[in-house]
Amino acid sequence: MRKRYASSVDVAKLAGVSQSAVSRTYKEGGSVSSETRNRVLAAAAELDYRPSVIPRIMLTHRSNFIALVVGGLYNPFYGQVLEKLTTGLELMGHQALLVHADSGHMLDSAIPRLASYRVDAIVSPLAILSPEADKELSRLKIPIVSFNTPAHGDWVSSVCCDNTEAAAAIADLLVRQGGRRFGFVRGPAGSPAAEDRLNGFRQRLHSLGFPRPRVVSGDFTYEGGVRAANKLLGLADRPDAIFCANDLLALGLIDCARRDFGLRVPEDLLVAGFDDIPVSSWPSHSLTTVVQDATAMTQAALDILRRALADSRHRSESVVISGRIIERGSTRRYPAGGAGNVL
Repeated sequence: MRKRYASSVDVAKLAGVSQSAVSRTYKEGGSVSSETRNRVLAAAAELDYRPSVIPRIMLTHRSNFIALVVGGLYNPFYGQVLEKLTTGLELMGHQALLVHADSGHMLDSAIPRLASYRVDAIVSPLAILSPEADKELSRLKIPIVSFNTPAHGDWVSSVCCDNTEAAAAIADLLVRQGGRRFGFVRGPAGSPAAEDRLNGFRQRLHSLGFPRPRVVSGDFTYEGGVRAANKLLGLADRPDAIFCANDLLALGLIDCARRDFGLRVPEDLLVAGFDDIPVSSWPSHSLTTVVQDATAMTQAALDILRRALADSRHRSESVVISGRIIERGSTRRYPAGGAGNVL
């Protein structure tokens, strides 16, 4: 039975040359005569031979593989980031090695698998949460870049949206549009991005003289938004303005509010989200949201990676990128700049 893959030994035999001649043919700048090169390439074409990267890894200790850790691909934001990171890595001359994390917001669970791969770096839109995970990753002694992570190890860099600032701006908007009783849907426990959004929202409301918002947990999914709506909107003093930690939560909440509670958005209920996933702009929801700039965050991650790979002395960086509010119909109760009695 024919072997599945031809080896350099097979090519050498067919071409009538040494194995080292085959290696030199495929090595950039390798010393080999034109006649030998042509014989090797002809034999390789006949055998459908492709040189393996494994010998190069063993010799140089560099694979050009970058582990791209993703999870939560039910969220279109992560799909956007995945595509941009993969394209960017290829333009840099690297190959993305996709590693799945069980969590939709942290990469800690993928660490045991990462430790067994020969990768030059790790990039992820997920956060590193625990100090133990930070230490385990730092032991790999390769550059690591993750989004919205509080970890700050020697090898761990972070790219963050300014979640606190953006959440404060959402509070201003909801107050300006007449909100007086507030709610927040927070996402999974332990998510640093969701916690920053809650803190920014709560602190700004406090500074404006409003009580703390009612807070319920979700899991960054549409179904989590539906569950949160049932908890918040059945209250006697239900909120009239709700900020959700991401867009999927907000979309589920809006649909439940309309279908099960007969509420109009924005007339009866103001709703805002975070991420600006494509469906948020659809007329059926017209969701006010914060643009978590996937393009800018991805480019910042790739820039950090480029610097880290070029300089072995490079250590961690932290980059913060401002979010931007897009106001749509879900909060447009008054014309821009207009409002009721704002405190």
